[in-house]
Amino acid sequence: MSAFTRVARPAILAASRSHRLRHSAERMPIARDVVSRFVPGETVDDALAAVTALRDSDRLVSIDYLGEDVTDMDTAEATVKAYLRLLDALGARGEDGEAAVRPLEVSLKLSALGQALPTDGDKIAFENAHAICRRAQQVGAWVTIDAEDHTTTDSTLSIVRELRSEFAWVGTVLQAYLKRTEADCAEFAASGARIRLCKGAYDEPASVAYRDAGEVTDSYLRCLRTLMAGNGYPMVASHDPVVIAAAGELAREFGRGADGFEYQMLYGIRDAEQRRLAAQGNHVRVYVPFGTQWYGYFVRRLAERPANLMFFLRALTHSH
Repeated sequence: MSAFTRVARPAILAASRSHRLRHSAERMPIARDVVSRFVPGETVDDALAAVTALRDSDRLVSIDYLGEDVTDMDTAEATVKAYLRLLDALGARGEDGEAAVRPLEVSLKLSALGQALPTDGDKIAFENAHAICRRAQQVGAWVTIDAEDHTTTDSTLSIVRELRSEFAWVGTVLQAYLKRTEADCAEFAASGARIRLCKGAYDEPASVAYRDAGEVTDSYLRCLRTLMAGNGYPMVASHDPVVIAAAGELAREFGRGADGFEYQMLYGIRDAEQRRLAAQGNHVRVYVPFGTQWYGYFVRRLAERPANLMFFLRALTHSH
C-alpha cells in the first residue's frame, strides 16, 4: 500500500459517512456523470440494461439496490418493494433458474432492510430478507447477503444461518481483513454455503482487522484455500491479479471445474479482465449496483484504489 493510500484511505472512508458531503455530491450533475462508470443508473430499467449487456458477453450478474443504515421502517419496506420489483423484472427475462450456477442474483445489505432499527432490528431484517428470498426462489435467482462493518457481523451471520435453513442457496460475504474470517470460512465451507470472499471495504480497527495490505492478501489466500477445500461454492471477489491467479491454481488443486467456483468483480472495474476470464470458460459474475443512494458505495470504491480516486479527480477537473 502506497504512502498516499495509507493517508488517504481513512479520510476517504470518513467522507463516505458524511451526510453533508453526501447531500452535496448527490446534487452535483458532474458527480453523477463520473459515478456512472461504477453505477449504471438509478432505476430498475438502468440496471436491466446493464444486465443485458453483461449477459450478452457471457457474464453473470449480482444486482445491488443501493442503500444502507436505514433507520425508519418506511424506508426498509420501500427497499423490499424495490427488490421485489427487480426480481420480477429479472424473472421476466426467462433465464434458466435451475442451472447449477444461476446467472442472476441479487445482493442485500441487511442494514437497508431494518437491521439498524432500534427495536427488533434483527427480526425485521430477517423477515424482509426472507420475503426477498421467497420471491427470488419463485423467479430462479440467487440471493447473497452483503457484509458491512464488523459490528454487524454476528447479527448478519446469524440471519444468514436462519435463511439457509429454508433457502440453502443463500450466500453471504466474508471479509478477509477481519481476523475472525478464517474461522467463519471453515464453518460455512463445511456447511456447503456459497461464500463471496472479498478483502473488505470499511475502515476497521487493528483490534479486529488486518491493516497492512500484505497481511490482508495473505489472509485472503488462507481463507480462499479453506473455501476451495470445503463443500461450498467459493465466489472469488477480487480484482487483485495475485488472488485471481491463486484462485485458478487452488481450483485445480482441489479438483473444482468451472461449475465449482466463480470470479466476481465490480461493474466498471477491469472490464477487459472480466471478459478474458469469461472467454476462458470461467464463471464471472459482475456486481451491478443501482439506485439513488450511490454515495457511500462510490466513495468506498475510491478508497480501495488510488487509480479510482485519480480517475474521479481528473474527470472533475476536465469538467470545468
